[in-house]
Amino acid sequence: MNCPACGTAMTEIAAGDVKVQACKGGCGGLWFDEWTLGKVDQPDQSAGESLLNVPQNASLKVDQSPRRKCPRDSVVMMRHFWSVKRDVVVDECPKCEGIFLDPGELTAIRADYKSDAERHKAAEAYYSEMFDQQLAGMLRQDKAKLESARRVARIFKFLCPSYYIPGKQAWGAF
Repeated sequence: MNCPACGTAMTEIAAGDVKVQACKGGCGGLWFDEWTLGKVDQPDQSAGESLLNVPQNASLKVDQSPRRKCPRDSVVMMRHFWSVKRDVVVDECPKCEGIFLDPGELTAIRADYKSDAERHKAAEAYYSEMFDQQLAGMLRQDKAKLESARRVARIFKFLCPSYYIPGKQAWGAF
């Protein structure tokens, strides 16, 4: 497999029970197969320590602007933020769900949160900040629409006797 950033052949590195493809002698990037990054992304996971200093070619300059292709599927990878702190952008394959990290990104990811509990707390705060106000506004609009519908129903109650309301007739509903 070749590195999606610089094209150098990647070599497999074992970090605890996790196997990672590393761009040794190239840009120093790391390829994680589906769900493996979660096993080394926290500072209390000692397996990730060995992945922080991958030997790289200092003279090699990698252009960060073009979209990269997955080294497994040749599908264009998506770029997105790793966490709600929005400080690390990772490349992820939409097909195989593998993740490519440029040099230094694993260090930044491991520095973000000390534990899963801290990560979940930050995510809850972020989503609460983003959506609670929007949802409250939508609820106010829905309540206003409901009240308006009730007013219209009360008007029709006086205009139309209950004989014409479905289910009130002895002969059946229309």
